[in-house]
Amino acid sequence: MTASSRSALRFALRLADPDTADALAERMVPQLLGVLSDRFGLPEELVEELLGADPVQMRAALTIDPKEWLMAAAETGDPVVGRALWHAKYRNDAGYQEHAMEEIPGLLATLLYAADLADPRWYEDDGLFPLFYEDLSGPLLVAILTSGFPGVNALSLAVFAVHLPPPVVVDTCLGLLEIWGSTEPFAVFLGLLDDLPDLDTGHPWLPDLLRRALDAPDPESFLREHRPAGEWEDPEHLRALLAVRYGDIRDVPVAKPDGLAWDLIRREHQRLSFGPENSQRSGFRYDTPLGRLVRWEGCPADLMRESLRDYPAGTALDAAALPFEALVGPEAQTREMYLPPVLERGIGSGRYSVDRVLAEVGPAVDVLDSLPYDHAPTRKAAAGLIAWLGKDPVNWLTCYARMGRARGSVAELIVDVTSPNSRKKRCTSWPWPQEAKFPVGHPRNSRAAFLAMFRCATEEVQKAVVPHLDARAVQHLLVFGEPSPAVRDAVVAVHGLPAQAAMAASHHLSEEQVDYLLDLDEPTVDAQLFHHAPLDRLERERLLAGRLRGGGIRPVPEELLAVLEDITVNDYRDWFLAGLESGDLGVARTVVGRLRLHVPACRTRLLIAVWERGGPDAVREILAMDRLPALLKRWTERALDAPDGLERLRARLAEEESPAGLTEFLTATTDPATRLRRLLAEGYQRPWEGLMAAHHADGLPAPLVNELVKHPDCPRELLLAALATTPEPGADWIRDALRSGRLTLEDLVNRAAPVRAALACLRRYADDRTDAAARQSVRARAAALTGEHLGTDVEAWSACLQLLPAFAGTLPELVAEAGEMTR
Repeated sequence: MTASSRSALRFALRLADPDTADALAERMVPQLLGVLSDRFGLPEELVEELLGADPVQMRAALTIDPKEWLMAAAETGDPVVGRALWHAKYRNDAGYQEHAMEEIPGLLATLLYAADLADPRWYEDDGLFPLFYEDLSGPLLVAILTSGFPGVNALSLAVFAVHLPPPVVVDTCLGLLEIWGSTEPFAVFLGLLDDLPDLDTGHPWLPDLLRRALDAPDPESFLREHRPAGEWEDPEHLRALLAVRYGDIRDVPVAKPDGLAWDLIRREHQRLSFGPENSQRSGFRYDTPLGRLVRWEGCPADLMRESLRDYPAGTALDAAALPFEALVGPEAQTREMYLPPVLERGIGSGRYSVDRVLAEVGPAVDVLDSLPYDHAPTRKAAAGLIAWLGKDPVNWLTCYARMGRARGSVAELIVDVTSPNSRKKRCTSWPWPQEAKFPVGHPRNSRAAFLAMFRCATEEVQKAVVPHLDARAVQHLLVFGEPSPAVRDAVVAVHGLPAQAAMAASHHLSEEQVDYLLDLDEPTVDAQLFHHAPLDRLERERLLAGRLRGGGIRPVPEELLAVLEDITVNDYRDWFLAGLESGDLGVARTVVGRLRLHVPACRTRLLIAVWERGGPDAVREILAMDRLPALLKRWTERALDAPDGLERLRARLAEEESPAGLTEFLTATTDPATRLRRLLAEGYQRPWEGLMAAHHADGLPAPLVNELVKHPDCPRELLLAALATTPEPGADWIRDALRSGRLTLEDLVNRAAPVRAALACLRRYADDRTDAAARQSVRARAAALTGEHLGTDVEAWSACLQLLPAFAGTLPELVAEAGEMTR
């Protein structure tokens, strides 16, 4: 059965009155078994057996939570059911499949508790238990270890004991005694070790304990005496430990369970390392058991240090409370960490003293680039330390030169730079100068650290140092350094227009920065802004028209035309379109030369703008490029010779831009969807007035309708029309229209076709986010339809379900036809 057929059967059994539903269930037993098999993830024959082949029970099972039903199946303790449960993948409420053994806690334990473990079917080649000895990991291994299976026989103890803490191993041995009623499994276990000397149980003391138990007059009392009291007695403690070792990350408790002592966890680590060498999961290489333990509050320092050695970056990010000692000393690996979140959390929570960070944590470059400067005490402490550099540019230049190789703290760097007794070279000019970068990227390494320091300096200090910065440092300061207006003016006074042009070459400018640069009306600056800054459409149109912010108009400068020649058309089509109505001949030539205009009105608008600004001769230059359609070229040439030629062009544009004209452009093609995309790309809105007129007259092409419905302003009438070809997988436009109220669930019932797609969409979109009243309205509408046409006639209901997979019409049409067939 398809998903739609399964959904329809469930829907029908819920809609019909109880007696009719029971009779329909009896008629549709094979199909109903298919629905239940898909729901529970078990073979049909097994579902039939568990439900006693009773159609009434089968119908009732449709409303049971799959997890609850599968747990009840496990309580049978049946070996055949057990193997099927091991592979079962049930469907959750959202319709997705979930592995039952991984998602239902205690499912395997419930099965084994109810099982007759003497039944040989458990142990046969096609039984469940042989599957446990495959190379298992992750949640399935956790399920086995928490199910009691390690205590089923000697082999299970030998294989799985390595994963369990010693007290739990003793409990497992006690379980063996209870199941077998004798110490025979102990003898078999010892024989296995003799036959397989390389077998590692993870517990060297275990063989000797079991030998002594064999000789003890009361083996049970002997084992209990050797079980440490108070350790690993809570099942949740063991489950948490195993989730840390082997489970999925989402199964690991967010916090350490109450009562679970860190000393017990540490001993388990000593017995079987939590490090990456024993990790049995794939995924991120730092997702080790140790990396999971550090997320728990109170993780001991020794475990934290070991995790840091294995993977410092992941540990620093994930640790609930990374100790300050992890950042200092010879073993500190701060170069391997991403320090900003570490310092922000540590300083913000009060665990780290800002003064200690500045005095002890290194390297200075990373610390300076990572401090939370928005935190007022941090900025004040950093500024106080940096103040020792004073206004002497030599100190600042020397500091920049040395910080890249400095491995000590920020304080040590400052002391080294300002020490009067230092014999190291001091810099009187910028070391290793670089030109500005177009476009500029964020500063990195020493340049980022220097800028962070410089931002903490006073305005007087900044003014004193600014003349000695290289072009790249000037660019970083103007773009990312947030200098005061006075400092910015000082930069420009020294470094001039090139500094402002370099500032303009950035994607990261604020609105204030953009306004400052645009107010300059400098061609070089405007060109860089056009190329790199986040300008809106109106600003781009202004620049391409040559209109000045200070008033007046000028020919568009060559620098800006060069940008249009340099950028790629496919990536920056909108930038070219911003010049359509510029009228500047240089811009128009570039647009026509590089861009193919698809919408006729766009070509006409460009010609009108050129004529209005440059006269008929300018239009003739554009026509001479031979880049416009031949018909338009000949028509325009005739208009150029007419005294009212410009008015003719304007009249033509009015006709082309009218709703009817734009609609004709969209419909006079075999590919209306592509034309709609081009219309929107070239700056026009959807001509709804003309489109609706065409829809009422002759109808719109289906491909065009399928594109129009994707837009949030699409009229409801077109949305309803598009439901006639509803895609079975659903569509974003249907979901969006339902959420915005432009469509209702009842519209899907009444108008969506084919009916299998309507049911699929109802199943997909009538979820918890939908208004409960709307869902009730759908049920009422469906009940009214089926009551009117199908009533209590089981034949009619059956015919309806049989017609559904191939029926091309709507749900009301299907129900009416099924009722008519059986009258």
